[in-house]
Amino acid sequence: MYYVYVLKSHNHWRFYVGMTSNIARRLDEHNKGRTRSTKGYRPWILFFTESYPSREEARSREKYLKSGSGKEFIKEKW
Repeated sequence: MYYVYVLKSHNHWRFYVGMTSNIARRLDEHNKGRTRSTKGYRPWILFFTESYPSREEARSREKYLKSGSGKEFIKEKW
Protein backbone atom coordinates (compact mmCIF):
# COMPACT_ATOMS: atom_id res chain seq x y z
CA MET A 1 0.00 0.00 0.00
CA TYR A 2 1.22 3.49 -0.85
CA TYR A 3 0.15 6.74 0.74
CA VAL A 4 -0.02 10.29 -0.53
CA TYR A 5 0.25 12.69 2.36
CA VAL A 6 0.02 16.40 2.97
CA LEU A 7 1.98 17.97 5.79
CA LYS A 8 1.31 21.37 7.27
CA SER A 9 4.04 23.40 8.90
CA HIS A 10 3.13 24.18 12.50
CA ASN A 11 4.91 27.57 12.46
CA HIS A 12 4.61 28.69 8.83
CA TRP A 13 1.92 28.92 6.19
CA ARG A 14 3.36 25.97 4.25
CA PHE A 15 2.15 22.64 2.94
CA TYR A 16 4.20 19.74 1.64
CA VAL A 17 2.89 16.91 -0.55
CA GLY A 18 4.67 13.57 -0.66
CA MET A 19 4.30 9.85 -1.21
CA THR A 20 5.51 6.92 0.90
CA SER A 21 4.82 3.36 1.95
CA ASN A 22 5.44 4.21 5.63
CA ILE A 23 3.85 7.44 6.86
CA ALA A 24 5.17 7.34 10.44
CA ARG A 25 8.78 6.91 9.28
CA ARG A 26 8.45 9.62 6.65
CA LEU A 27 6.90 12.15 9.05
CA ASP A 28 9.73 11.45 11.50
CA GLU A 29 12.30 12.09 8.75
CA HIS A 30 10.67 15.43 7.90
CA ASN A 31 10.59 16.52 11.54
CA LYS A 32 14.21 15.49 12.15
CA GLY A 33 15.36 17.65 9.24
CA ARG A 34 16.44 14.80 6.97
CA THR A 35 14.59 16.27 3.98
CA ARG A 36 16.24 19.36 2.53
CA SER A 37 13.05 20.91 1.14
CA THR A 38 11.17 20.75 4.46
CA LYS A 39 13.98 21.26 6.96
CA GLY A 40 13.47 25.01 7.38
CA TYR A 41 9.76 24.78 8.15
CA ARG A 42 9.71 22.27 11.02
CA PRO A 43 7.79 21.05 12.93
CA TRP A 44 5.32 19.38 10.57
CA ILE A 45 1.92 17.91 11.34
CA LEU A 46 0.08 15.40 9.21
CA PHE A 47 -2.77 17.28 7.50
CA PHE A 48 -4.34 14.39 5.55
CA THR A 49 -3.51 11.12 3.81
CA GLU A 50 -4.92 9.02 1.00
CA SER A 51 -4.08 5.37 0.36
CA TYR A 52 -3.55 3.67 -3.01
CA PRO A 53 -2.88 0.03 -3.91
CA SER A 54 -0.08 0.81 -6.40
CA ARG A 55 2.88 3.15 -6.55
CA GLU A 56 1.75 4.42 -9.96
CA GLU A 57 -1.68 5.50 -8.67
CA ALA A 58 -0.13 7.20 -5.66
CA ARG A 59 2.42 9.00 -7.83
CA SER A 60 -0.32 10.23 -10.15
CA ARG A 61 -2.29 11.67 -7.22
CA GLU A 62 0.86 13.24 -5.74
CA LYS A 63 1.56 14.97 -9.05
CA TYR A 64 -2.01 16.28 -9.15
CA LEU A 65 -1.82 17.65 -5.59
CA LYS A 66 1.41 19.47 -6.50
CA SER A 67 -0.31 21.15 -9.46
CA GLY A 68 -2.23 24.41 -9.31
CA SER A 69 -5.59 22.62 -9.15
CA GLY A 70 -4.28 20.30 -6.47
CA LYS A 71 -3.07 23.20 -4.36
CA GLU A 72 -6.54 24.71 -4.56
CA PHE A 73 -8.00 21.38 -3.43
CA ILE A 74 -5.68 21.39 -0.39
CA LYS A 75 -6.61 24.99 0.46
CA GLU A 76 -10.31 24.08 0.35
CA LYS A 77 -9.66 21.32 2.90
CA TRP A 78 -7.90 23.87 5.15
